[in-house]
Amino acid sequence: MQLLDVATASAEVGATSARLKKIARIAELLRTAGAEGDAGLVAVVVSWLSGELPQRQIGVGWAALRSLPAAATEPSLTVADVDARFSEIGAVAGKGSQTRRAELVSALFGQATEAEQTFLRRLLSGELRQGALIGVMADAVAKAAGVPAPAVRRAAMLGGALPAVAAAALTGGEAALEQFTLAVGRPVGPMLAQTATGVTDALERIGGTTVFEAKLDGARVQIHRSGDSVSIYTRSLDDVTARLPEVVDATLALPVTDLIADAEAIALRPDGRPHRFQVTASRFGRSVDIDAARTAQPLSVFVFDLLHLDGTDLLDLPTSERIAVLDSVVPQTHRVDRLITDDAGAAQNFLDITLAAGHEGVMAKSATAPYEAGRRGAGWLKVKPVHTLDLVVLAVEWGSGRRTGKLSNIHLGARDPATGEFIMLGKTFKGMTDAMLDWQTARFTELADGPTDGYVVKVRPEQVVEIALDGVQTSTRYPGGMALRFARVLRYRDDKNPAEADTIDTVRALYQRGG
Repeated sequence: MQLLDVATASAEVGATSARLKKIARIAELLRTAGAEGDAGLVAVVVSWLSGELPQRQIGVGWAALRSLPAAATEPSLTVADVDARFSEIGAVAGKGSQTRRAELVSALFGQATEAEQTFLRRLLSGELRQGALIGVMADAVAKAAGVPAPAVRRAAMLGGALPAVAAAALTGGEAALEQFTLAVGRPVGPMLAQTATGVTDALERIGGTTVFEAKLDGARVQIHRSGDSVSIYTRSLDDVTARLPEVVDATLALPVTDLIADAEAIALRPDGRPHRFQVTASRFGRSVDIDAARTAQPLSVFVFDLLHLDGTDLLDLPTSERIAVLDSVVPQTHRVDRLITDDAGAAQNFLDITLAAGHEGVMAKSATAPYEAGRRGAGWLKVKPVHTLDLVVLAVEWGSGRRTGKLSNIHLGARDPATGEFIMLGKTFKGMTDAMLDWQTARFTELADGPTDGYVVKVRPEQVVEIALDGVQTSTRYPGGMALRFARVLRYRDDKNPAEADTIDTVRALYQRGG
């Protein structure tokens, strides 16, 4: 299969907002890939269209993509060739690796046509936004393979990775999906939560008695134990066992033989309050000296759900039964704080106490809901405060996919009252409606401070925008040493001028509060 086939399909999928058309176009491409009888090829195509690399990270970001060679006039690259090139680039290490990696990237792009370069640039930079989310991809796999969509979703839920499920379905049909069962040692997609505006909203949506749990600002981990062997996986299913010896020790101390648990690993201060998320996240780096890091800042682990215990699968049991089993084998010191209630006042008090302890908020869970691995189920709702800032747009990027031709991703800055300059804190494209995209394309074209034909368009710092965010974190990427967490657009503030926007001091105060 040619790379151009994938690039063309990606562009066409991104150009339509119709779900059924997306599914049909992806299914057409997958059938073509499956016809070659190469399961690996199918898996690569599904990974790419999902915006991911089978290799995960290969050390190529925007910095390496700023200056690229001229595009080739004729397509010559195959999917298999490009996948192999990615593996080669990812394997580069040691002295001179940056230069060698740049040479390999340049050579690859030099063989790519303009359409292929666009696809590769967006794929490698994490900007491949074409609306091919997990639900669309699963339905496209089912359509391409001629198997029931629920069978694909169930297999992906238990297999943990849709590319592998797609490869099996396209090459072996529905019977091949039976191999994807819950198995200790094989990570599964974690259950995700929807958002509630508050505990009252959560109680109304769940209806009746609700399980409220402290939502910790740590790193979610999935723990597998088989006898004396323990494996730990991140939310994205990366194996991080060697980096978390404290979690291994805590798991081996449990009175069990086999187990699959959902948990949170977090760095706590001596007083029990959480460190900033970056402290926890630093333990997950590949180059970390684990022994030194463990001594300097040990991690704690808190289990909040069980999927399997000693030969019995639990994920189809209601929440109330799963937590009863959990409580029977996991000591209180390794469980999250919990309140089971149908009273809004008691739930709000629990939320207030949790926030006062420095945590993110609470999870509200239906007592009767099963564990829907890999899905954002209605049985789990997250409740946490939302911070807002009025910031100034400093630049904007041309969109891709269905946002092609629209100015989309905005660069955000806060005013420094000492100098009057604006300090960049991050960028976002979240929360933008189609009407907002149309408006801001016209608005920022008027405010352009230089050429508009490049990928990034600098604008005069005149437009104020209200941004919702989950908090502020440490960052070496931006000059202020801080970055916004999960920023999304609420509205543009035409009633405010840049001098009335929030200052860097306001952002720094939010950072210091741990917000």
